[in-house]
Amino acid sequence: MKKFACGDVVPGCDAVFTCSSDDEILQSVAAHAAAVHGISEVPRSLVDQVIGNIQTVA
Repeated sequence: MKKFACGDVVPGCDAVFTCSSDDEILQSVAAHAAAVHGISEVPRSLVDQVIGNIQTVA
């Protein structure tokens, strides 16, 4: 399982995503970014920050 906390990239956001793969995390985060943060096109630099903060959990 993989886990990502949006607050690691967007201070103050308390959204946390737990999925089975990095790709699922990225899909969920992209939908969240559009719906909550108004980011319809996620820049590569932000994707890289998300990838760098994805954790593997048991």
